[in-house]
Amino acid sequence: VQLQASGGGLVQAGGSLRLSCAVSGGTFSYYALGWFRQAPGKEREFVARVSQSGGITSYADSVSGRFTISRDGAKNTVYLQMNTLKPEDTAVYYCAATNGVIGGTLPGSYDYWGQGTQVTVSS
Repeated sequence: VQLQASGGGLVQAGGSLRLSCAVSGGTFSYYALGWFRQAPGKEREFVARVSQSGGITSYADSVSGRFTISRDGAKNTVYLQMNTLKPEDTAVYYCAATNGVIGGTLPGSYDYWGQGTQVTVSS
């Protein structure tokens, strides 16, 4: 299974970005998906997750109400819509996949990882 993340960039505080992660090499509907991020000098942290069906989502408190995770089975892609971005959202963002109904909130819960995409929010 391969995951390819894209959509990062430089944005001003208050702006928006949409990250995409294309999943290939497996059956998309089998995977629960998640987004994590890692800032310099910090551990990788949970951002959002979505169940196999797309019917269950959950978010870290720090992004709840600003970020939205979604999945498109026709495109084998998971998205992270990020609104009202803050400088503290600056990090490398990673998508991840695991077999099962829904993944956990720890990185070890996921079996497959994308390469990461840089998001930088200027103040």
